[in-house]
Amino acid sequence: MKQFQVKNINSGAIFSVNEGESILNAALRQGVMLPYSCKNGTCGSCKGRLESGNIHYPFHPPLALSQDEIATGCALLCQAEPTEDLIIRVREIEAVRDIQVRKMPARVIEKTLLAPDVMQIKIKLPDAQRLQFLAGQYLEILLPDGKRRAFSIASAPQSEDVIELHIRHVEGGGFTGWVFDELKERDILRLEAPLGTFFIRNDKTERPMILMGGGTGFAPLKSMIEDLLSHHDQRPLHLFWGVRSQTELYMHEQALKWAEENGHIQYSNALSEAQSETPDGSYYGFIHEAVLEQYPDLSDFDIYMSGPPAMIDAGRAAFLSHGAEQRRIFFDSFEFGLDVPVRVLSRPH
Repeated sequence: MKQFQVKNINSGAIFSVNEGESILNAALRQGVMLPYSCKNGTCGSCKGRLESGNIHYPFHPPLALSQDEIATGCALLCQAEPTEDLIIRVREIEAVRDIQVRKMPARVIEKTLLAPDVMQIKIKLPDAQRLQFLAGQYLEILLPDGKRRAFSIASAPQSEDVIELHIRHVEGGGFTGWVFDELKERDILRLEAPLGTFFIRNDKTERPMILMGGGTGFAPLKSMIEDLLSHHDQRPLHLFWGVRSQTELYMHEQALKWAEENGHIQYSNALSEAQSETPDGSYYGFIHEAVLEQYPDLSDFDIYMSGPPAMIDAGRAAFLSHGAEQRRIFFDSFEFGLDVPVRVLSRPH
């Protein structure tokens, strides 16, 4: 089998990529922690620049790259496969380097309907196992047909043996329909975790934070806030939660409680659809607009966003135009994407 050498000139890291293997999967396999989120080409988290050498995309064009970006040498590393040795330029993530990604079984111990279309499930790992992860990361549920479904971890890392997920029912989504209608307590699921590079940066800065979530994008933000509170982190934090209607604010009381009990935390929400009655303090419109209404100058903030790609894209563009620094914007973009073959999604061992 052919192998290609890839060097990241940002860090000096050199790693090999097997023929038919994505650059991202090869890097992760060898402990080179590159940023990623969806791993199916829709979010752009793994974007890097090709300095020399050639790549190809074996399954479909990179949806998260514009033609201008492609022309200037940008590449989506979760999809790109080298055809020769490469030199790339991409940032590396240090904080997840030593966390082991593992496959493990877990038993469903609780199933609770949080909203008409949102189910909370809690799963327990075997007695001898714990899951080490960073608040904000996600897991993948491994299905019998070889497919995978990714969900953000909503519980804090301090709960290493019981994992909380918030699963939204998607019309026509076979797996989420099964979760709502057929999944039972005591059923066994098989997981791979932890995954992703969405987590709070602890780089000795006291910069205030904006956490913006859309829909069940609240889940990883919940994990982050609970983790920060457990460490008595006092950095100013403003949680913004955007949904369509009031019923989708499925943990509204919990968010209010964080703000009421902690002077450094604020909470705001936005409803994108007209309501007969709008809760006190709710903003009518898109959530990134609610952020800008309160913070027209974002130059001093770290911004964390999780939710659908349209929200992430709109927020990122708007925030950059209001002074936010590109390197201080972190995001987890997710939705049901294209069916990417398992060999692209799977992590080689």
